[in-house]
Amino acid sequence: MLDDSTVSVRYMVDDVATAIDFYTRHFGFTVRTSALPAFADVTCGRLRLLLSGPKSSAGRPMSDGERPRPGGWNRIHFVTEDLAGDVKRLRDAGVPFRNDVVSGPGGSQILPRTRPAI
Repeated sequence: MLDDSTVSVRYMVDDVATAIDFYTRHFGFTVRTSALPAFADVTCGRLRLLLSGPKSSAGRPMSDGERPRPGGWNRIHFVTEDLAGDVKRLRDAGVPFRNDVVSGPGGSQILPRTRPAI
């Protein structure tokens, strides 16, 4: 069991293996459990991402027949001391972005594009 300071977020993905590679290689997550090709969970600090593919129990059709799927504009916030440096590192590694860095009252941010890769 994880202690109650761990935050778990289910994240629907098209390809669990690709998602594992993306989050471990680019954001420092560690694989906790792997049940490829259906499911894996990865952790980074107190964050646990439950990566659920189409073959996972979370991917089963709802009672009305609709299937859960990736998409939308869900966001996971990573706090960094060097946003420009991290953006450069990710771009150099081939990670695409949805936008350029934007700044506002809450600070600066940028959105990596994880689709269609995962």
